[in-house]
Amino acid sequence: MGTLPKRKDIPPWVKVPEDLRDPEVFQVQTALLEAMFGPGGSRIPYIEQVSRAMLELKVLESSNLTEVVVYGNYLYKLRTKWMLQSMAERHRLRQERGMLKLEDAMNALELGL
Repeated sequence: MGTLPKRKDIPPWVKVPEDLRDPEVFQVQTALLEAMFGPGGSRIPYIEQVSRAMLELKVLESSNLTEVVVYGNYLYKLRTKWMLQSMAERHRLRQERGMLKLEDAMNALELGL
């Protein structure tokens, strides 16, 4: 059993208390949060409404990871977890490709190409 969230603004589509039990939990690099959720988490309400789930973010102090907790109906929370993990992976790969392009450009400058 998971603990109940501390939020006071539980969305109307989340059934209390059954949807608040056994949340789906995964971790995301903190650096990717703004790309996924917008500046200051501005896209979170939209993502919650479309996915019919409730999200809670918990920054893990001992690492550069943030824990994403997804509450809701069983199928909605699984779908939401999959969608968010896919978004995180896509942003991570884009960031990695950008770093590789930057590294290639730096190498080209060093070689005088």
